[in-house]
Amino acid sequence: MPTMGDPRFVRSVIYVCAHNADGALGLIINNKMNSPSFSEILEQLEIPASHDTKNEIKDVYFGGPVETGRGFILHSLEYNSSDTLVVDNEIGMTASLGIIKELAAGTGPNNSLLALGYAGWGAGQLDNEMQENAWLSVDPDLDLIFNEVVDLKWDKALEKVGVNAALLSTESGHA
Repeated sequence: MPTMGDPRFVRSVIYVCAHNADGALGLIINNKMNSPSFSEILEQLEIPASHDTKNEIKDVYFGGPVETGRGFILHSLEYNSSDTLVVDNEIGMTASLGIIKELAAGTGPNNSLLALGYAGWGAGQLDNEMQENAWLSVDPDLDLIFNEVVDLKWDKALEKVGVNAALLSTESGHA
């Protein structure tokens, strides 16, 4: 929401990958990083890249302020390994070198997004923030998650629930 006080989350679209009694974990899907690039990450990990990679990741995203040195791949579920957290019937999240190697070789998932770090909430924290109107929840779709037009993702997420950003109130209330 526009009232978000934490500058790390201003106009953020976060895909929540896990939410249970212990807390929640999500990845910011609309905040591209200038550095490192996917090819720089491959160099650091000493993973050779195929030049005809059909599934090459073009951008790296700031996934959130927690464990920013750790990479997470949000991807379409036709790729599913023993390391994959199945989020729903279309999306998985994998945080292993195996998927990075497969993406570098061109054999990874058809749709993927590499994020460094994640957004995390303790037990009940996200629920409380939702009740305080800090976040707006929308149903995800593959286009919203994997579309390369990152600057439009926040507006597109709002449009999915019929909200015009200019009309959002900074006040909250409960009936």
